[in-house]
Amino acid sequence: MPRMLTVLSLCWTCLLFYAGLGLFLSGFLLVRVELRSRSSCRDAAFSAAGGGDEESRFSQDLHSCWMSRRFSRVVVLVIDALRFDFAKYNPENKNPGPYENKLEVIYQNVLSKPEHARLFQFRADPPTTTMQRIKGMTTGTLPTFIDVGSNFASSAIQEDNLIQQFVQNKKKVIFMGDDTWEGLFPNSFFKSFPFPSFNVKDLHTVDDGILQHIYTTVEGSEWDVLIAHFLGVDHCGHRYGPHHPAMAEKLSQMDKMLRSVIGQLQNDTLLVVLGDHGMTDMGDHGGDSEGEVNAALFIYSPLPLFETKPAEDPEVVSQIDLVPTLALLLGIPIPYSNIGMVMVDMFTSEPKLDNNQYFQQAKALHINAIQVNRFLESYSYAAKDLPMKKLKYLKELFSTAMVEYNDLVTNLHISEKFVPDQDHHIRFQKLLIMLQRYLRETKEMCQESWARFNPAHMLCGIVLLAATCAHCFLVSETASTFESLYKRLLLYPVIWSLIAGLTVNIWMLISGIMVEPLIICCWMAIGSHVGFHWNFWRSKRNNDHVANKLTKSPNAATQQKWKSWLKFFVPLGIPLLRCVAMFSNSFVVTEGQVVSFLLKSIVTFTVLKLKWDGKLTSYSLNTTFVPELQKNPGSISYKRESFYLIGFLVVFLLCVLFSNNFYNCREELANCEPSSFLKPLSTLNNSQERNFHYILSISSLAVLVYLIRKWFLHYGNLNSSHLVVFFVRLGFPFIVFCLFCYWAVSAVPEETSMKLRDLTKKIAVVVPAIVFGLIITGFLIVLWNPITVFIKDSGQSDETCVPSYKGSPGMEVDSLHVIPLIYRKMQQSMKIHFSGNQAEARTVAAYGLGTVYSAALLTVLALLTLLLIMLHNERMSLAFLLLFLEGFSFLEIHGTARNLSLQSDNTGYFSVPWYAVTAWAFLATQFFYATGHQPTFPAIQWNAAFVGFIDGHSTNILPALLVGMNTFASHILFAGSWMSLVAALAICS
Repeated sequence: MPRMLTVLSLCWTCLLFYAGLGLFLSGFLLVRVELRSRSSCRDAAFSAAGGGDEESRFSQDLHSCWMSRRFSRVVVLVIDALRFDFAKYNPENKNPGPYENKLEVIYQNVLSKPEHARLFQFRADPPTTTMQRIKGMTTGTLPTFIDVGSNFASSAIQEDNLIQQFVQNKKKVIFMGDDTWEGLFPNSFFKSFPFPSFNVKDLHTVDDGILQHIYTTVEGSEWDVLIAHFLGVDHCGHRYGPHHPAMAEKLSQMDKMLRSVIGQLQNDTLLVVLGDHGMTDMGDHGGDSEGEVNAALFIYSPLPLFETKPAEDPEVVSQIDLVPTLALLLGIPIPYSNIGMVMVDMFTSEPKLDNNQYFQQAKALHINAIQVNRFLESYSYAAKDLPMKKLKYLKELFSTAMVEYNDLVTNLHISEKFVPDQDHHIRFQKLLIMLQRYLRETKEMCQESWARFNPAHMLCGIVLLAATCAHCFLVSETASTFESLYKRLLLYPVIWSLIAGLTVNIWMLISGIMVEPLIICCWMAIGSHVGFHWNFWRSKRNNDHVANKLTKSPNAATQQKWKSWLKFFVPLGIPLLRCVAMFSNSFVVTEGQVVSFLLKSIVTFTVLKLKWDGKLTSYSLNTTFVPELQKNPGSISYKRESFYLIGFLVVFLLCVLFSNNFYNCREELANCEPSSFLKPLSTLNNSQERNFHYILSISSLAVLVYLIRKWFLHYGNLNSSHLVVFFVRLGFPFIVFCLFCYWAVSAVPEETSMKLRDLTKKIAVVVPAIVFGLIITGFLIVLWNPITVFIKDSGQSDETCVPSYKGSPGMEVDSLHVIPLIYRKMQQSMKIHFSGNQAEARTVAAYGLGTVYSAALLTVLALLTLLLIMLHNERMSLAFLLLFLEGFSFLEIHGTARNLSLQSDNTGYFSVPWYAVTAWAFLATQFFYATGHQPTFPAIQWNAAFVGFIDGHSTNILPALLVGMNTFASHILFAGSWMSLVAALAICS
């Protein structure tokens, strides 16, 4: 196939894939419409709702609007990942764990001052990532299902929020801690002390930085709002988990800090201590498990705040409920897009001002309901994605509540001496229930609507992707004749796609309907698919018609037709079943185990099929590719080949079995215990256990590199003096030595001396930098001169090497035919030179000729593997050793099976059957799970972003690249080694 035609075909296929994927994501990655409207003190509806006329209210308190403020200042302390059971104190627990009974100050204040302090269960909405939680706790809105994607790039919040309301109402906001706030609220703080937050290995920098400023700031008077975001607890969870002694130290530090802050508070100041989310037992977060969504909220006031005593079981409060509560307590407007409900327990009536104990609560809920109703009206007009029937019901409920509230308030203010009777108390209680019901059902409706997918877009995207996969399969099966059919199979479909796109554009202009560019691209892809498949099957039908005319037997023609159909559809059966199974939640949860089963089944069936077809019996072996077996079918060589195949099958199955020890657990599996290998060495408290696993890790890496080196030696690729050979001989061992040093430094416990800690930090930066540099150098060397074949001529005193392509244009054509060049040089060296009557015979030895392509491929894969191992924790080196052994065993099985099948297969040596491609893809998926990964947010291994960069990054590009390489390590390796499926045939033959 011409090069240009191949490039065009690949570009076209990529566009088809992107169109299908884009359409699917448009239905899956739903985003909520963000309203840019803002609340203001001058909103007439809220001025009337607050009671009294506007001028008299403002004359009494110039710093309040909508509702008279209760507090002048607020201190908000965010302890990242403060799970509820971290804050709860159990006096009966005499042997607490590292995270238990450490925040004693909360328990003491709740017990001794129930009117001043209260502990709540602070319920987070998934995804439980920091940026989404900050957004929810300041805007009062809910994230969409997949809004976590924005966590990696914290752009400024455009919706109305508490911080902007503070600034708009002339309040001085001071921030210190997690620099995520600076990205979300740029130029909004009176003073700020941000610290880098992304390095999850750093437990102290952010917390120590806050402690340097927080005490002096609280004592001062130049602030109205103080926000401090501590990260030590969260980072300790990511690095060690909640059961490590380091967690006890961080929580004790927070306890000491809270005692000091509480002792400095003035009477007009409210203290809010909260966790933005929780964490799993592994210390991760991002999902919706109970440990991740159940955070803690502690509220304290020097003056009495709560009227009733706390219940035995702490009340559950939604995180977005804090937004309207703080807004009204501090006398600022509630953010425009808020759908949270005020915490009514914090709005107690003052007997000197109100004769009804429920009036303040009803007034707060009334203002809250008006604000939410205004948002619903605006949003339903802008988005059209809320159910109209539910909106109508909520509108009626809101109207009923407003009528009842106005009636009660009118009766209450008829006379200053009016004392409400029991009937009014009951009516106020019912009104509170009605308003809370309205606000609660509004939130539930929005939550359900914003987490709803677009099934039509998703289904059409899946159909487009499936059609593109079928297109790739058909093109690969007809690659030999594709050049002659390029007009029908490439040119015509492109014309059809352009016609489809032009038709949609014309229809859009005529009808006046706005259509997204993505939809137009999808219609073009559909037209392209229709054109391709129509022309393909028409060409195939014509070919079958011609074949039927040439075939004399009708039965033979029918059999040929069925074989042709089976040839096209059977190889796609297993991948199709797996794709269909992705619609099953049970399959998605247990995909790792299912893929392992399918993988073992495919490989075992491949070997058994050889037995069933008679390929493993000595009488049926009549091959043309192994000369000694032709002479003696029952020879020892043949028997050795059979045992060889069975032996590698056993190795393959054992590797699959042992790789199950590295699986992580999904949050849906309640009784699942994650692999202990997922924890780094630094989390192990027992020094003997830590030393044992360190030796196991370095032994696994040493064995892996030794096996790679042994492979090079076996096939003669380390005999020349080329630079790439020199790098394989010395560069690989030096990289391994650097990794040993880096792992030793990473395993150093946190409680080491300051001098040793500084030394380990330097080593943790320098050693990975050396490894990065060596790996990049290795890639450049292989790219410059990948040939490792060496020719030794006995008639020459000097050892000669094959001239290699070094990038010069004149050598480009010859570089495409490396093996003919080698044979030509050998032929010239083996010429017989006559000297008189005597002939001088010369022998030539070629080393590494059989692996001229696969040696360069293995060098690249070895470099990639060493890089990816460094991005994982050190105990994963054993998993990568199993990965290599399993992949090598499969290649040997595949190559041997193909050799034994060549007598009945006319496709030739270098054709790869589809069962091998399917199994290779399953290998990548299986080791995605067998390296400790899961397709869930909590399972993302963020530590990879800071390998060699413990001080953080200036941009998100490099950390995203490192985390991506860590997450998809197995896919990178198996995708990069797909040519080994072909190379295995050449080696085994």
